[in-house]
Order: sequence, then C-alpha cells, then structure tokens
Amino acid sequence: MEGASDVRVLLDTAVLIFAVVSPERLSKRAEAALRDPENIRELSSVSLAEIAIKTILGKLNISAEIARQAIRDMDIRILPFTADHAFRLFDLPAHHRDPFDRQIIAQAFSEDIPVVTSDGQFRLYKELQLIW
Repeated sequence: MEGASDVRVLLDTAVLIFAVVSPERLSKRAEAALRDPENIRELSSVSLAEIAIKTILGKLNISAEIARQAIRDMDIRILPFTADHAFRLFDLPAHHRDPFDRQIIAQAFSEDIPVVTSDGQFRLYKELQLIW
C-alpha cells in the first residue's frame, strides 16, 4: 500500500541496464533513488520492449529472465503505456528523436513523475523532472 510520503520515480531504460550490467555507472542521486524504500520504482513497458528489441538485434545481451529478476530484485512496478500516454506524444516537442525515449518522456509528463536518467537530451524538456 502506498503511503503519503511515497514518491514515484520512472526509470529510464539505461538506468535499469546500468543497475544490472554496470552499477558503477549510476550517479549517487540515481543510486539513492533506486535504494530509497519510500520510492516507488517504475519501469515503462516501453523499456521492456526496447530491451527485447535491442537484445534480438544484438545491441544488448539481457535475457527475459535477467530482466524479470532485476525487476523483482529492485522491486520495480511496470507502468503500462496507455492511450493517454500516446496522446501526450502529439504535444511533445521533437527535442529527442529516439521513439522509446519519447514515449518514456510522454509517460513522465502524463503521470507527473520524475525520470531517473543519464540521458542529457531529456534536459531539453524544461518542465520535465529529472534525477541524475
């Protein structure tokens, strides 16, 4: 059950990958956001699709089981990509060209939650709350 002090944070795909493959690449703030028991860590269903696609293309080496285990170990909740999130894309400036990242940004705006990301292009969206 969510408490009054719980804070939702949306993890960028790279943050999950860093946490699994090379945790030393996480910033102190990102690591704190991942460890804080009062944070509700969420991962977009879009991120799971991105990991699967990039693994199939040979750009990543993260199996479905590794992804499932990381989600369990880090107590991550999956945030489905909804029609409301997709409609938010219509108003999103084209600062970032990556379609996966654009969907994550749209979700963050729609849900009004910060994104934990190392991607500097996310900063181009001035109203977006970022943790890094």
